[in-house]
Amino acid sequence: MKKSAYIRCAAIAFLLLGAAQLTGAELAPVAPSVERSLALAGLDGSRQDLKEQRGRVVLVNFWATWCEPCREEMPSIQRLQERLRGKPFTVLLVNVDEPEARVRRYLTDASLNLPVVLDRNKQTTREWGVRVMPTSFIIGPDGRTRYQVVGDMDWNSERALAAINELIAGK
Repeated sequence: MKKSAYIRCAAIAFLLLGAAQLTGAELAPVAPSVERSLALAGLDGSRQDLKEQRGRVVLVNFWATWCEPCREEMPSIQRLQERLRGKPFTVLLVNVDEPEARVRRYLTDASLNLPVVLDRNKQTTREWGVRVMPTSFIIGPDGRTRYQVVGDMDWNSERALAAINELIAGK
């Protein structure tokens, strides 16, 4: 192999390695959509209805225990919830079609204290158009989707916090 071919191969490898280092998705603003419905049973036995959260900003996150990126972003979701404690903000994690025992075991093993609802038949997942996990939506106080994130992200980032605080402030 010629020296120039080695250099090209090394350059391609360097670019691919750099691309592999890119992590996380970004908040994508969306035009306020129609109000979405979400009413599912929670792990605590209560029925969680998104309509009851009107006036609050809600982070709705679709996830599964087998999804590595889902598991990686969970601690940042918990930190975000803790940072916004006392403000009109709620997290609602929608587990997609897994046995309740598996979900409980994962939350316990990961030391996570987050509200989880179970989409046992994937109906809500389909209705929301979720095809990739994790997929998250930030719902404004008016009940309409304001942001969507496909893939994992650091929910404890200043960008996420600023976007949510703007919605809380009514901007």
